[in-house]
Amino acid sequence: MSSPKPEIGFCGLGAMGFGMASNLVKQGYSVTGFDVAPQSLERFKKEGGIPASSLAESAEGKPYYVCMVATAAQAQSVLFEGDKGIVKALPKGATLLLCSTVPSAYAQSVSQQLKDVGRDDIFFIDSPVSGGAARAASGTLSIMAGGSDEALEKGKFLLQEMSDAKKLFIVKGGVGAGSNMKMVHQVLAAIQILATSEAFGLAARLGLDAREVRDKVVRSEAWSWMFENRSTRVLEEDYFPGVSALTIILKDVGIITSTARLHNFPTPLSSIAEQVYFSGLAQGFGPNDDAGMVRMYYPDPVTKVNSTLPKEDASSKLNLVVCMLVGIHLCAAAESISFAKHVGLPLDQLYELAVDAAGGSIMFQECGKQMIEDLKGGESTLVASTGRRLDSIVQDMLAAVEEAQKTKCPMYLASGSLSLLLMARRGGREASAASVIDVWRV
Repeated sequence: MSSPKPEIGFCGLGAMGFGMASNLVKQGYSVTGFDVAPQSLERFKKEGGIPASSLAESAEGKPYYVCMVATAAQAQSVLFEGDKGIVKALPKGATLLLCSTVPSAYAQSVSQQLKDVGRDDIFFIDSPVSGGAARAASGTLSIMAGGSDEALEKGKFLLQEMSDAKKLFIVKGGVGAGSNMKMVHQVLAAIQILATSEAFGLAARLGLDAREVRDKVVRSEAWSWMFENRSTRVLEEDYFPGVSALTIILKDVGIITSTARLHNFPTPLSSIAEQVYFSGLAQGFGPNDDAGMVRMYYPDPVTKVNSTLPKEDASSKLNLVVCMLVGIHLCAAAESISFAKHVGLPLDQLYELAVDAAGGSIMFQECGKQMIEDLKGGESTLVASTGRRLDSIVQDMLAAVEEAQKTKCPMYLASGSLSLLLMARRGGREASAASVIDVWRV
């Protein structure tokens, strides 16, 4: 006879947390959940969950606890807020999973604070998640987990219940490694979300049909998961509120840039993206879907552009949009991989995670592997590569940015990427496209 499943406490029943907690209920667990929104608690009760009237009630007697709040500040409050906090109420030897996206420095501080308050008996796992509300509800999230061997052994079954069988990544390096892995993946996501808007903005100013742009890009080397996903919302103007608020990716890119400063490491494209997102926030776009950032590039709906271009001219301009995205995605791959190396992450694991996740792109798939193998060797081996030459991408980007300048179209990421590509090309005109990684080489 199998032993009964352990009781689980849960805090944070927002879009992602609700799906995660409800999925655990469906898997036969007794889940006691807490949220500050009464409607979320009522909804959770209808799903078979047990609503708690306080944080302490959600944690008392629970051998396992999942924290899925939005920010590090919220996590700090719910975990350590005196006698009312989760940590105080958890039983001896409990396992605590922090699934929120937070800076690795904060995750590491939780471990220290547990010791400081005399609760180092708690097994703590730093385990941010990715995948969206639908995958949360189906238990098929991507999870990046770091912690002690003992904590991971105790909590692995619960991580498996919430994740896709092929998307649970146990990241070596202890607490903080999971958050760092999520962070370097979000380098790709944050850049490629904005690149989608930049591409449609340029296309509109060039007089192109937006639907033809989408069709062309998703079948080309300019494909990214974010472009394919966000472009449908651009075409439908599904921004109010849409699926993923601008403030969410802004929080993530803020983690990237603050951690980069902590490590004295350059993240030029992430920093550009953050500044443009700040501009969108100032325009009141914060609660809107991040696909609505296209309005920073072209004020009217892009689908209202009535293309009258001759077929040959339209094809040439479509290629400029494709080339622009290729250059941005290539530099995004290099920024993500180089940052991962700098913070000591296993690069092969990053590749496995990102190539089939929201940060995936054709350029990451094709050039990321080359970059990783090159970094393992120490010295650059990409100068005389027989693959695609960096110079051809530079020439394409020059043409795209030149055309954008003629139309007075903002090209934040494209201009930044062009500068990086030109710096990389100083290594020689026969260099591989993947040699852009040399810009970050220390």
